[in-house]
Amino acid sequence: MAITSTVSPDGNQVTIYIQGRFDFSSHQDFRNAYEKLPKVPSQYRVDLQGTTYLDSSALGMLLLLRDYAGGEQSRIQVVNCSPDVKKILLISNFEQLFDIE
Repeated sequence: MAITSTVSPDGNQVTIYIQGRFDFSSHQDFRNAYEKLPKVPSQYRVDLQGTTYLDSSALGMLLLLRDYAGGEQSRIQVVNCSPDVKKILLISNFEQLFDIE
């Protein structure tokens, strides 16, 4: 499991990349990817292209990101989901909370 992030040149968007398993062991690295930035971005992207597994704690971490980013006013995209990961997100009704691509 590896979590990395990149920030756009203007600092308004952060993209968080998750490789491997997205579970409770990722908690601190995931939070650090967006909480330790010098500027609070207005847009967030969570790239799950390399994510092989996601569990309920990962869903909880996405909800914590949503709260941190402004709740209902947040702008968060979850992108590059495998069919299995997307199925979990849709079963959990996360398409109502996040822009899932």
